[in-house]
Amino acid sequence: MLPKDEKFVFPDLFPENKAAKEEEETTLNQAKKGLQEFLEKNKERPNMPGCKFTVTMRVTFCTDLDKSVVVANCEKRGWMHVGPEDDWNIYWAGTQTCRSLFSVDSGYRMHDNQLINHFPNHYEISRKDLLVKNIKRYRRDLEKEGNVLAERGDSKYLHLDFIPVTFVLPADYNMFVEEYRKAPQSTWIMKPCGRSQGSGIFLINKLSKLKRWSRESKSPFQQQLTKESYVISKYIDNPLLIGGKKFDLRLYVLVTSFRPLKAYQFRLGFCRFCTVKYDSSVAELDNMYVHLTNVSVQKHGGEYNSMHGGKLSVQNLRLHLESTRGKQVTERLFDQISWLIIHSLKAVAPVIATDRHCFECYGYDIIIDNKLKPWLIEVNASPSLTSTTANDRILKHKLMDNIFSIIVPPSGMPDVRWNKIPSQEALGDFELLIDEDLIHLHEGENSSFLSKNNRWK
Repeated sequence: MLPKDEKFVFPDLFPENKAAKEEEETTLNQAKKGLQEFLEKNKERPNMPGCKFTVTMRVTFCTDLDKSVVVANCEKRGWMHVGPEDDWNIYWAGTQTCRSLFSVDSGYRMHDNQLINHFPNHYEISRKDLLVKNIKRYRRDLEKEGNVLAERGDSKYLHLDFIPVTFVLPADYNMFVEEYRKAPQSTWIMKPCGRSQGSGIFLINKLSKLKRWSRESKSPFQQQLTKESYVISKYIDNPLLIGGKKFDLRLYVLVTSFRPLKAYQFRLGFCRFCTVKYDSSVAELDNMYVHLTNVSVQKHGGEYNSMHGGKLSVQNLRLHLESTRGKQVTERLFDQISWLIIHSLKAVAPVIATDRHCFECYGYDIIIDNKLKPWLIEVNASPSLTSTTANDRILKHKLMDNIFSIIVPPSGMPDVRWNKIPSQEALGDFELLIDEDLIHLHEGENSSFLSKNNRWK
């Protein structure tokens, strides 16, 4: 209410004064420019409460690994590189960083637009002793249920016999000795549970050698420490050879959820060859260039070829096998490989601390014997992203690109509320191994979906 002696003058919204008009236009243009800069800076931000216009925020990523393949793929997508202390959407972290982040002491709580590349207890599948323990438990549980998958014949599992006979030392020493005495002089391979890249591995064919190693490993400095545990496995002494050399397969498997299980296999894996021709004689038992396929071991050998890195693509392996063994036999081999991958994941699914913010790319190491039977050797939670050849670089860039396409929803912004069912186009060179959501979705319908996509059924 205005006093009686005062008059309210309504502001002139349309000034006739030319200078005033120009000033108003300048102010309006500056406001428009400021808004445009704000929108550009916050590109791809989800709609903010209270905003009457659509604002999108730019995806942010961080990594504590000095890997150009990760950074290059993220930047190619227009994502912004930030530090771990900043507000990130995708974190490509080392396993130790992930454990620290998920520890109770950290107090860190992730929001709905954050994803990280490891599950909290990924070691249930990547530690050699825990992998074996979980697969053995999985078999026992199926046996108790009377499941046909756990059928035995000649004391062996007919459908789940995909890991060599394995024991954990020192805990299972007596059981190992009992098994060893069934076939004396047989060759066994010792591997430290918590190491990688071929470190600490050796072969034995006599109990005396194992006892001698045990005595020598007990130095005065280790007495107060917990003794490192090893797995000892029956050595696959009849490996499939190409050019007289032993090789194994490195395959990549992406898991976006364990409960329900959602897993994808990358088509573009490769074989890793030894540099020295295979020789199972006792004289070559200590020659790691004959027995270990790890690139970290073979690259120090005199026969190592840096041009091809001792690698052969899975596609070329398939062509070789189709021409030498036949197409039907080759198809059966690759179906068996998919089978063992799926059941190794099912074996650990009940014990993995599944978290909707997590995804993980595993490196599966598989050996094929001369009867074309695949054997699971180990699973790596942090497969190497280092490129040793030009083809290697192309493969790993494609791997990372496809992973990001699968884990990020169509909106372009990571969101844990998404159902994690990517489109066929988003899969790229990955193929669906198993999606329990889709299986349940198609139950009761015609079986065409299951027969086409679920080869393990």
